[in-house]
Amino acid sequence: MDVRVDDKVALVTGASRGIGEAIARELLDSGARGVVITSRKQENLDGAMSRLDAGERVLAIPARADDEEDAGRAVQTAVDEFGSCDIVVANAGTNPSFGPMVNVDLGGVDKTWAVNQRGPLLLARAAWNGWMGKNSGSIVNVASIAGLTVSPFMGAYNVSKAALIHLTRQLALEMAPDVRVNAVAPAVVRTKLASALWESNEDAASKAHPMGRIGEPEDIARAVVFLASDAAAWITGVTLPVDGGVTGAKSAQVLELP
Repeated sequence: MDVRVDDKVALVTGASRGIGEAIARELLDSGARGVVITSRKQENLDGAMSRLDAGERVLAIPARADDEEDAGRAVQTAVDEFGSCDIVVANAGTNPSFGPMVNVDLGGVDKTWAVNQRGPLLLARAAWNGWMGKNSGSIVNVASIAGLTVSPFMGAYNVSKAALIHLTRQLALEMAPDVRVNAVAPAVVRTKLASALWESNEDAASKAHPMGRIGEPEDIARAVVFLASDAAAWITGVTLPVDGGVTGAKSAQVLELP
């Protein structure tokens, strides 16, 4: 299947590195007319722009994932500069809260939930009000298989991703039929956010996945672009595990996953 997004305009949050940058690249390679990428820090966006090397087809704007005004500004930038906002990918995520839920720092919990579950809602609302509500579109949330299971010390993160999975279903119902809303749920991927889960012993992390390796950002990017494209035109409200077989083999019961 040749998955294409020709003439579409996309917005990708948290796209200065890792999965977000890979998604932006895959969208460009699949024919996107324009891609807006966001991240908190301009210097990180500058690096991503240099690596993407797509000229005027890419715009980078600093924006906080948990800020309503920034979400609206990002959508408006896509519409003003490229003429539409057909695809939105809520990829930005964080995990500053580590420890049992009964005594983990609540400031970290608040930050985790603000970015990981409130942020995608703000982005979806901005996309709906700024373009998709009148013109249609596709939203893809980057969740995690952590939202499908439990694990020690990552409770706040797990809960935030479980909420995002349910938010995906809720928005799919409310935004149908003209806007589709789906999600992907990665397992361990070679990113900075997940580094604690693979850097110290990549061999062990790889063996925990039936496919025999950890994921690469490109694995997630290809799934995201498929769900965003017209090839998935009759798919909405779905969370697709992209996890090297972990959930299918029920290995998530014995592995701390992102």
